Amino acid sequence: MSRKRLKKRRRPRRMGRIRKVLLIIMAVFLVTVPFYVYYLDYTVREQFEGRRWAIPARVYARPLELFAGKALTPDQFELELRLLGYRYSPKLLAGHFIRRGNQFQVITRDFHFWDGEEKSVYINARFSRIGITEITHGISGKALPIVRLDPVMIGSIYPKHKEDRILVRLEEVPPGLLQALTAIEDRNFYHHVGIDPKGILRAMWADIRARRLVQGGSTLTQQLVKNFYLTSERSLWRKGNEAIMAMLLEFHFTKQEILEAYCNEIYLGQDGDRAIHGFGLASWFYFQRPLKELKISEIALLVGMVRGPSYYEPRRHEHRAKDRRDRVLEKLRENGVISEQDTDVAKAAPLDVAKHKPGSTTRFPAFIDLVRRQLIRDYREQDLSSEGLQIFTTLDPMVQAHAEKALALSVDRLEKRYGFQRLTLESAAVISTAENAEVVAVIGSRKPGYAGFNRALDGSGKSAR
Repeated sequence: MSRKRLKKRRRPRRMGRIRKVLLIIMAVFLVTVPFYVYYLDYTVREQFEGRRWAIPARVYARPLELFAGKALTPDQFELELRLLGYRYSPKLLAGHFIRRGNQFQVITRDFHFWDGEEKSVYINARFSRIGITEITHGISGKALPIVRLDPVMIGSIYPKHKEDRILVRLEEVPPGLLQALTAIEDRNFYHHVGIDPKGILRAMWADIRARRLVQGGSTLTQQLVKNFYLTSERSLWRKGNEAIMAMLLEFHFTKQEILEAYCNEIYLGQDGDRAIHGFGLASWFYFQRPLKELKISEIALLVGMVRGPSYYEPRRHEHRAKDRRDRVLEKLRENGVISEQDTDVAKAAPLDVAKHKPGSTTRFPAFIDLVRRQLIRDYREQDLSSEGLQIFTTLDPMVQAHAEKALALSVDRLEKRYGFQRLTLESAAVISTAENAEVVAVIGSRKPGYAGFNRALDGSGKSAR
């Protein structure tokens, strides 16, 4: 038998084996893929429908109550307003005030207390040198028996992964922010099914023309999936999972639910080991005001930072952040969201970012230490760091400030009187009310703003020296 005839016989056998292998691979693929998609579908629904985030407990000082006859000086009242992040402004909005000598005009903020919602109110407050003489409504002029301000947040109890956020409902998000977000990050958000092929092609073309990466092709839904479910690994496998999960998310949930989750999940900066997530917290972190009080220029800055929170960090890269903000404002003008005049005004405005970060560490560590010890008796640590509890305390920020100043002066005098080397002596104090023994201030050491050994609670004998 010739070699040619042998080759002809072997070839059909080999082709048969290849077909069998291909059929087996195809069968495995057809069986495995549906199960894998079902697994991804379960993952998407389970986490999105359940408790989505671990929210730290917020610890508040006592709310300041205003009424005629209260012993409170105008300077003390202004200090409290400043601690709350209220802004002096001739154009009164919620969270703004005007002071003319001993008279204040203030629009308070909405706040949900333990006994219900306290609505914003426009008030006029008149003071003498020692106290309040009159509280009236800013429009009707009627006397108000009592007004309660939102309390100063003095600290938080964080989950182990150190992610921090303030949850906002979609109706609490300014329309301008949603318009800016979709205009900049995903112009077809309300029309695609999780992925946007046109957007991907448009981004590729822009990158080719610029010869560098200038646009991203990911939709808001894909960005949410990446932040919510996946790692930042760059691979085709992850991108494939991201695309499938984005389509599944769009299948099960509305655009409004996805957008609300995005607004609460997106990463917007770092404060030491604390990660700043969501526009609700970013508004406080960068501007020390609630989201609904932001101007369009401030909204544009936050939206611009989505692309790179570290690269556009406004405290470290002011010019870079301003350029990015102005590009967002121009996009809003092009889309008809704001007028040309409003664009020019917003671009001329400074970034107006708060110089000092409202950090994860509290200004009142000794008092927070006391609060934590009491809470541990009644709550699990997991509940304190993940359930978003609101903890209202008796701390009086004004008493605390006066006590810190008085104690520092007293220790300095003692060192000079007895010839001690400076910073030799330590100090601590616990101050309570005479009426009901409520603790209103705690100082744990000579440096009251730094966490460390709490001499007020633990100092005794040699350890207190």
